[in-house]
Amino acid sequence: MRLAAFASLLALVACNGSTSTTDLAGATDAGTTDARALADLAGQSGGPPDLTSGPPVDFAFAIGASVLQHHLHATRDGLYSDPTITRAAAATTHADPNFHASIKGPVYAQPLFIDAHGAPGDDTLVVVTEEDSVIALNAATGAQRWMKTLGTPVTQAQLQCGNIDTVGITGTPVIDPASNTVYLDALNTPDGGVTKQHLVFALSLVDGAVRPGFPVDVNAVAKFGSATFDSTHQLQRGALALVAGVVYVPFGGYFGDCPSYHGWVVGIDPSTNPPRVSAWASGAEGGPIWGPSGLASDGTSIFATTGNTAGTKTWAGGEAIFRFSAGPVFSNQTDDYFAPTNWLDLDNEDLDLGGSGVLLVHLSGNTPSELAVALGKDGNAYVVDRAHLGGIGKPLAQALVSTNELIGAPATYTTPMGTFIVTKGPGAKCPKAPGDLMALTLTPGTPPTIATAWCATINGFGSPMVTTTDGTNESIVWAVGAEIDNKLRAFDAETGAVIFKGGGANEQLGLARRYLAPIAAKGAIYAASDTKIIRFVMP
Repeated sequence: MRLAAFASLLALVACNGSTSTTDLAGATDAGTTDARALADLAGQSGGPPDLTSGPPVDFAFAIGASVLQHHLHATRDGLYSDPTITRAAAATTHADPNFHASIKGPVYAQPLFIDAHGAPGDDTLVVVTEEDSVIALNAATGAQRWMKTLGTPVTQAQLQCGNIDTVGITGTPVIDPASNTVYLDALNTPDGGVTKQHLVFALSLVDGAVRPGFPVDVNAVAKFGSATFDSTHQLQRGALALVAGVVYVPFGGYFGDCPSYHGWVVGIDPSTNPPRVSAWASGAEGGPIWGPSGLASDGTSIFATTGNTAGTKTWAGGEAIFRFSAGPVFSNQTDDYFAPTNWLDLDNEDLDLGGSGVLLVHLSGNTPSELAVALGKDGNAYVVDRAHLGGIGKPLAQALVSTNELIGAPATYTTPMGTFIVTKGPGAKCPKAPGDLMALTLTPGTPPTIATAWCATINGFGSPMVTTTDGTNESIVWAVGAEIDNKLRAFDAETGAVIFKGGGANEQLGLARRYLAPIAAKGAIYAASDTKIIRFVMP
């Protein structure tokens, strides 16, 4: 991305207006600390080209190695393909000594990566924090390109319950490459905690400028039946999704289930100003969508899993896998939801079906082959036909795979040995040595079967992701021992054998938050903690 792309970048800035020191909803511009960034993009040390003649041209990058959403794909498979990341190379993993990126967390959201298709210094890493900050970094050096602060976050002391302190941007954002925009939800307070606001922002990736029509105040626009959205009680924990141009934002409640909240899916169509907004909410109190992977999509439908409802003996949207059409719109038909027959027991025991979000899996040789998988706090893996979820009843397959809660963001991959799901799994029913990372195999059949393939130890609470050289071979599972030893580890994805043990002092992340996953881009692994990002490389 050289002169032409640079011209388009500046044209886009011109279209969206200048970046003022104070933006909507108290958003402030902290300035650019990488003074070379735009010159690097232009491939020159002098000033920008003359753009006074001719119409402006919007900049849109090719997807390439970009990581635009949680777990790379809308299916939430967490499967990366990079021919340079072989098992032999992964054994030499180490921190890049030329990359230095200090940040101020906490960080609960997965970083995102923008492939500029130019020199390595053109690529950008986007990180969001609970300080309501959005930070764009040079992906090769860690130097800051720009930072935008989107108001004042809410402290735990200003909330009735919860276990995140402070609360600002928690869910992983999503990037629209067509408009060069990053979408995210930020909780903030304009008056010291009396008022809480969930504001959905659309920011230019060029400079962090707020797009026209944004932010969207969810309190003011989210309505569904008798349910009223109240930012005081709603946590935006799950990853956002972008489907057919519409941004979907999931909501749940805080740890401790302080009333009153619902599970929400808010759809925001940015093609109009102001954006069109529609919403769905669980029919009873509770029913949160809080799994870190948030919403999944097959490109047409939107899928979610929910947790426990309260105060009802009639099923009303809790403990279920949901399928929504565009909007979001829920049909109330049995094809579009699945709930276990013991959903009320799960409700009463706080055993959320939605602790891990929904995972969309293709199981070759099975009929049906397009599946949806939920991993519950009851230790069960549930597999359903994603086209016919089945209502309240039995799934296609179900297996008790852990004696502990399954919470996190699972990943899925297929190798010559079969189709796997890998997840943080304390209490897993391991075939050999125990561990806190578990790989399951899905085997085609009538019904398909679920079995534990292997276990390994990451010594923490991170979520896994997977790399392969070509989509199926040289598969490697990567995860961070979040909140315990905070080290990155790598395992043979077919056997669980250790490939990389975490390195030395230079590879120490600091405090990494639970359920956070690393990402892979252009031969490197990026992992985030509260204080820094480390770029792990291989010779």
